[in-house]
Amino acid sequence: MYRKLYVQVLIGITLGVIVGHFWPSVGTDMKPLGDAFIKLIKMLLAPVIFGTIVVGIARMGNIREAGRVGAKALLYFEVLSTIALVVGMIMVNVVKPGVGMNVDPATLDGKSISSYTTASSQQGGVIDFFMNIIPKTVVGAFAEGNMLQIILFAVFFGAALARIGDRSKPFIEMLDTFLQGMFGIVRFVMVLAPVGAFGAIAFTIGKYGVGSLAAYGKLIFAVYATSFLFIVVVLGAVAKIAKISMFSYLRYIREELLITFGTASTESVLPQMMVKLERAGCEKSVVGLVLPAGYTFNPDGTAIYLAIGAVFVAQAMNIDLTIWQQVVILGVLMLTSKGSAGVAGAGFITLAATLGTMDTIPVTGLVLLLGIDRFLNEARAITNLVGNGLATIAVAKWEGAFDETKWLAATAKPVDQVTSDAVDASISQT
Repeated sequence: MYRKLYVQVLIGITLGVIVGHFWPSVGTDMKPLGDAFIKLIKMLLAPVIFGTIVVGIARMGNIREAGRVGAKALLYFEVLSTIALVVGMIMVNVVKPGVGMNVDPATLDGKSISSYTTASSQQGGVIDFFMNIIPKTVVGAFAEGNMLQIILFAVFFGAALARIGDRSKPFIEMLDTFLQGMFGIVRFVMVLAPVGAFGAIAFTIGKYGVGSLAAYGKLIFAVYATSFLFIVVVLGAVAKIAKISMFSYLRYIREELLITFGTASTESVLPQMMVKLERAGCEKSVVGLVLPAGYTFNPDGTAIYLAIGAVFVAQAMNIDLTIWQQVVILGVLMLTSKGSAGVAGAGFITLAATLGTMDTIPVTGLVLLLGIDRFLNEARAITNLVGNGLATIAVAKWEGAFDETKWLAATAKPVDQVTSDAVDASISQT
């Protein structure tokens, strides 16, 4: 049992809590372990995403089909992320986590969030966001790890290879072999997942302390409860419409859920999720297009956090927001929540950009969230992971690109065997 990855990750998280609580200085020193694991995964993201999209579209052979998949995915993303914003806004008005704090804006020091407010001012508007999707150079996109730019180039390159036809097959096979090698490296790196989870959790508890949880109890409850309800009710409804078992799906990705909880990063499991979704019946082309794009355009957990965070700051400062003002916040968040993907401190940057467009809520109020943000990261990361994986399955079903037999076979196996089989199959394919 102890050889199973999810058990090892759970042990790592438990040890991280113990070390961070009883030996805080030691816990904070463990930060490089979590950072190193995430850096190893990020090292693989660009080639894995590029290779998956190019091979998938090139073998699809139909450019219109790829465009149809992308359009359906974007429609799904917009609907679900909007629902997440609305659910978060409703919950924060019901729970009222900031009411009673009676914070005087004049007493807040905005220096601690200056880096986030500066970054938010550089984000620009909607036009700048779409212009930034186009890379200055292809090499620059890969060097900076800009996922949107890599996806754009991969779609164009895959479509070009599809038009060439049979002459491109040798190159596609070579690229596919390279891709399988990348998935082989993923398997090596995942052995370190328990160590990464231990380091990340030990740092969080050691630096901020368990006492922070009590001080912001209502806010933490609001975020976690809303995320739980969103997964059970909203995503549960999506699973029912797609005619798959939500329980089987969550059980199937439980290793990824634990790793995401430990590292507070969905990027740490992206390559492995791509392998497992393909193994579970989703066509490679759909997985390559939908899952990476979902990290930018379908941040359900982040949307919940943003809606709750904005109103929480207002409540803490005794600022009464009208229904219209909250609708305006929702409208702004629908745009800004899409533009901060892949940026460190994305939640703070997006909130700063949102509050900066309004004179109602002081941007310095974000100081109230600074100390607790790391504890809220896990909830939004897990929600994002569950939502994007389910989105891939839903779009595959919608497109008729889902193999029910593979799904039943994959979800019927023990989860550790599924992971091992999936990566072994990826390595052996040619």
